[in-house]
Amino acid sequence: MIYIGVTGWGDHDSLYPNLTSSRVKLKEYAGHFPIVEVDTAFYAIQPQRNGLKWVNETPESFQFIVKAYQGMTGHQRGEIPFASNQEMFQAFKESLEPYIQTDKLAMVLFQFPPWFDLRKENVNYLRWCKKEMNDIPCALEFRHQSWFIPKYRQQTLSFMKEEQWIHSICDEPQSGEGSIPTVLETTSFEKVLVRFHGRNVYGWQKRNAENWREVRYLYRYNEQELAEWGAHVRTLAESTKDVYLLFNNNSGGDAADNAKQMMELLHIEYEGLAPRQLDLF
Repeated sequence: MIYIGVTGWGDHDSLYPNLTSSRVKLKEYAGHFPIVEVDTAFYAIQPQRNGLKWVNETPESFQFIVKAYQGMTGHQRGEIPFASNQEMFQAFKESLEPYIQTDKLAMVLFQFPPWFDLRKENVNYLRWCKKEMNDIPCALEFRHQSWFIPKYRQQTLSFMKEEQWIHSICDEPQSGEGSIPTVLETTSFEKVLVRFHGRNVYGWQKRNAENWREVRYLYRYNEQELAEWGAHVRTLAESTKDVYLLFNNNSGGDAADNAKQMMELLHIEYEGLAPRQLDLF
């Protein structure tokens, strides 16, 4: 099965009728796509009441990909607001209970920063993370090129298979060691994740710019680029039960449109989506 969605549900204006309240946007979103990434979990571990609200607002078949909290992946600046890493991981796992209890958790996404390079202590930390997460499905996304240089590429993939990490394959700008190549290999027969970050090399590199976060993902995939990826997705689907696609190129509001284009390209029509407001008339 191929599942297509975007990261977050709040900023995709093309999906919502005018004046749609932020409180009901997830309900409307679930009429368009069967999956979503919970990116708010990266900035703060969400209280269970939020997860409970979100699972109750979505159809039975809807799935969530929850992004790991920034303290768990080394993005956190300064001290983590927990007494220990174990306490932090426990709090995060408790926040997942509403998704797990309703069978709506597709996976947790561990996205590591550009400075998380290939070294022994980082490999050991990945092992520790996976052990702490127990049997919760977890995807792994790197941002430092060292993990996939030719010398270590197969070793990295073998490690992910052994530790049962789901591969988060990226389409992103190629701008040196702070970006990774697209590695079209799965590490699980069950699931694989593909995240589309756009190809804005200029925006990707300008990390110190005042509007960096606004331009970093400013990119719209054209038909040829999507067609190339359509072929890749079909190949991935031949060896993996479930393929999850997330469009993250939303600085200019392009993610939802590109996701819809990909659905058309792959001739996908989902059943069991939520009713849309416009469909009621």
